[in-house]
Amino acid sequence: LLLAVLCSAGTPGVGKTTLGKELASRAGLSYVNVGDLAKEGELYEGFDEEYDCPILDEDRVVDELEARMSEGGVIVDYHGCDFFPERWFHIVFVLRTDNSCLYDRLHSRGYTGKKLQDNIQCEIFQTLYEEAVLSYKKEIVHQLPSNTPEDLERNLDQIMQWIEQWMKDNN
Repeated sequence: LLLAVLCSAGTPGVGKTTLGKELASRAGLSYVNVGDLAKEGELYEGFDEEYDCPILDEDRVVDELEARMSEGGVIVDYHGCDFFPERWFHIVFVLRTDNSCLYDRLHSRGYTGKKLQDNIQCEIFQTLYEEAVLSYKKEIVHQLPSNTPEDLERNLDQIMQWIEQWMKDNN
């Protein structure tokens, strides 16, 4: 049977990539960073001048990932998740970070002005968590705190336990 597939979602700077890569390594799953995938395949439909970033072509991203996702065993890392097919994921984790911590992380990445403020507001209003709950069955969407190295370790342990239980129940 297919391996469990996870979606790591959350505002930029909450620790999705760190968690996703480490989780893939520990669980023996493959890791896909959608931002990197889009860059490599030039899966864009334009450029957003206001946010100084390319605009993702969501349909092309889904087409690009479809075969890999049907095989299973994939951890997907992207801040949004509402355009991925519901059938892809057995569980969705949304990482949450305190605003002061998030501000420092984004500022150190060079985020300024509207881009910085909008991402902080996105976190305050739980925008990406709400998006996940509206896109998937509520019982598979989980919020995890992501402020400290201890949070990261706790999240990894918790998710590994979940994966091990899922494997027992489904194989």
